[in-house]
Amino acid sequence: MDAGLFLADLEAKPEALEALAGLLDGGDPFEGLTRRFDRVVFLGMGSSRYAAGVAAQRLRAAGVDAVAEYASAALGTPPGPRTAAVVVSATGGSRETLDALARHRGRSFVVALTNRPGSPVTEGADLVVPMLAGEERGGVACRTFQHTLALLLTLADGPDAVAGLVRRAAAATADLLERRREWLADAVRLLDGPHGVYTIAPAERLSSAEQSALMFREGPRIQADACETGDWAHVDVYLTKTRDYRAVLFPGSRYDEQAMEWIRLRGSRVLAVGGEVEGQAAAVRYRHDDDPDVALLTETLVPELVAATLWGR
Repeated sequence: MDAGLFLADLEAKPEALEALAGLLDGGDPFEGLTRRFDRVVFLGMGSSRYAAGVAAQRLRAAGVDAVAEYASAALGTPPGPRTAAVVVSATGGSRETLDALARHRGRSFVVALTNRPGSPVTEGADLVVPMLAGEERGGVACRTFQHTLALLLTLADGPDAVAGLVRRAAAATADLLERRREWLADAVRLLDGPHGVYTIAPAERLSSAEQSALMFREGPRIQADACETGDWAHVDVYLTKTRDYRAVLFPGSRYDEQAMEWIRLRGSRVLAVGGEVEGQAAAVRYRHDDDPDVALLTETLVPELVAATLWGR
């Protein structure tokens, strides 16, 4: 793992997204999967599971029986001929994911979503979908997380709609990168506190909070935790009483104000990303941030760049 190479990986996001949009222009990478099977189970760990959780929720909202599971779970969705198991592993070699794959190989329809075609996760797969994220030389799953999200969204929304979305996300990502001198130093100062960083996002974009917290832990090794916005008032509000509580809030939940009321009362500090909330210490805006789907694919770049800066020190 390397801080400088991680930063370079982040800077390469717009180009990689444009390449992904080109792949989606060519057709459906999943070939109508959700219409051919009774249920879809996503299996993965870490960033892969974060992205899968959002995709499964989108599919359920569309009437598809879908669930995202920890690949490490001893109990899970049983295999069967009417089940599609979408196994997600950027490296293609995650031990837990390979173990979960073994339960489904030859019994379910297995899809391997990976950044490394020919890796162990593709062995025996009925369909292999490449992430096309390029090599992540920094050793941190950042572009692969973004591409996983985009590809899994095609299961609910179709490749044509997602291709356009990916191009808007590429423009939004480029905008944040090009203007980072305007906002990054202030964001770093705001979040660089003695008690870690907390990340808050709506359920529909919970992966943004989860991925962002992981970036602080994985790179600069800073204490960080993620929370869903509505759940925050039940599980994380207590920390504002005794901690120098500093958070990244991804607005868009109907419960933003409920969280911000406590944050204002306790004098905690919040960086809003992609929107404005009353009581924020600062906000970072970017092109197309009024589109929740663009936000889903883009907003983690702000914490990623903050984490890269802290790591580089």
